[in-house]
Amino acid sequence: MSSWKYITLFVATVMVFNSCVNRQSVTPTDTGSVWPKVSTSANHSYGAYMAGRVAHLRKDFNNAANFYIEALKKDPNNKELLTNVYLILTSQGRIDEAAKYAQQAINLGDKNSFAKVIIAANQLKLKQYDKVQKTLKKIDGAIYTDFINPLISAWAYAGAGNKTKALKTLNILNKEPSLRALYLFHAGMINEYFNDTKAAEIDYATIVKEESLEMSFRALQIICNFYTYTNQKPKAIALINKYTDDKALADMMKRLKNKIAYSSPQNTSKIITSADMGASEAFFNIAATLRQGTGGIDLAHMFISLALYENPNYDLARLLLADVLENREMYTEANQQYDMIDKNSEAYYTAQLRKANNLVLLNDYSSAELLMRSLTLDSNNPQLYLDLGDVLRINGNQKEAIKYYSEAIKNLPKIQANHWVLFYARGISYEQNDQWDLAEKDFLKALVLSQNHYTVLNYLGYSWLKQGKNTEQAFELIVDAYNQAPQDGNVVDSLGWAFYKIGKYPQAVQYLEKASELEASNAVISDHLGDAYWMNGRKNEARFQWRHALSLKDANNELNKDLIQAKLQTGEVSNTPLTYDEKIIQEKIDLIATDD
Repeated sequence: MSSWKYITLFVATVMVFNSCVNRQSVTPTDTGSVWPKVSTSANHSYGAYMAGRVAHLRKDFNNAANFYIEALKKDPNNKELLTNVYLILTSQGRIDEAAKYAQQAINLGDKNSFAKVIIAANQLKLKQYDKVQKTLKKIDGAIYTDFINPLISAWAYAGAGNKTKALKTLNILNKEPSLRALYLFHAGMINEYFNDTKAAEIDYATIVKEESLEMSFRALQIICNFYTYTNQKPKAIALINKYTDDKALADMMKRLKNKIAYSSPQNTSKIITSADMGASEAFFNIAATLRQGTGGIDLAHMFISLALYENPNYDLARLLLADVLENREMYTEANQQYDMIDKNSEAYYTAQLRKANNLVLLNDYSSAELLMRSLTLDSNNPQLYLDLGDVLRINGNQKEAIKYYSEAIKNLPKIQANHWVLFYARGISYEQNDQWDLAEKDFLKALVLSQNHYTVLNYLGYSWLKQGKNTEQAFELIVDAYNQAPQDGNVVDSLGWAFYKIGKYPQAVQYLEKASELEASNAVISDHLGDAYWMNGRKNEARFQWRHALSLKDANNELNKDLIQAKLQTGEVSNTPLTYDEKIIQEKIDLIATDD
């Protein structure tokens, strides 16, 4: 078996931090095709099947499953449809139903190993531990025998009260160096489950002491909780202090630290109190690991659903499921998962912040603003202030946006390069609030921090052109931006408009046409192209572009509709070219990257 890399999941942002060991890639053929493909087989009950297909394509998976089940009633031996059903049901957490259809599929010759995993998960939940072992023995493939099966089997033995077999089975993972941290974590939990605190402490202490072993947030929770209820609270505090500087986990670490500080051995109990809760940890780790392979989102979706089936109160698993749903652009469904996380959970604030971001993606700015404002009452997180500032800016409330951007900057421990976006965003609000001097100062600061990021170059250069100032420098900034991002419609528009503003109309048309192709629904670009056409004598095309601009949504409220109407009525377009140094501008033109 190729080397595995244990992937630690830091759930605050649901990002993965990898070690340097090569990991065996996981492909759909390793586990069977774990995500259903839509079939057009004429053998299906056509009406129900087509309704299921429509729901499926719309990502309405619950209804898709229901319609497919209806189709199965008239075509119960259709293997492909059965596969679709048990996989979709699993993704929706309907594991009891999924297990039934998985067994039917197996009876009809389905060779998908994942069908047996579903059945094993259902048997474990029902405390049918002997059946779990029999089911797992029927599963072949290295990824199962060396990784997935030992985790599930160990907890089934634990449920049956057989600690020795549980640890012996789990020991398979210890043979692979990159899975050593995972082995020790589950061995510690199994020993803790059997009240063998001495053995559990040895396992946990090894994770803590060996620098080569990565510490996940979940392991930190479990180990700190263990130290607390075993009267070793100073160890718990020392351990959490070791990791509190992690930026990605700042809020969750802070809340965990406070929880430890105010806890006592008397009011602290074990986290893992049943075999299905232990199995939930196993499925969670499997989901986090497999997610990094080919088809990772599909695999993670399935296994994290199994984790929540075994332990519905597992908040970190719910965060991961929500993240998977966000990757599928299912933001409403992701928010439903966030709403199920309790206020007392270390993950609550993180979940609510993610929910607010999803509301923005759903264009529900009012709800996003309301939620973010409520979160600021309990947190001075710079990211929260930035996000709230963005929502306020989009809603046109520039004064309030400036206030929160300023709060974000104020609460930064130290201004670093990646904070350029804060100054850039505040600069936009200053500019839109007619406070150009302050806007310009922020844009220049953002330029330095970002090392001349093209979005900042473009905005500052375009703003100078609008004001008729710093023509040569503005042109230089826009050319630099274009050379960085020649396929960004807004940047290409700025370059075309820069040529227009200095009276070079043929070049203006060249780049504005390209911008229009890249951003066909951008009203401002259409208006600019219309003006350029007019100045080149292409008057009918100009009128078409102006009318087109009026028909489009102006997201940034930059379009002067009255002026466009006037141009259509009078046919008058005025443009007094800006004065400039021809030699300097030509030098900048010569630097423009040539399209292939």
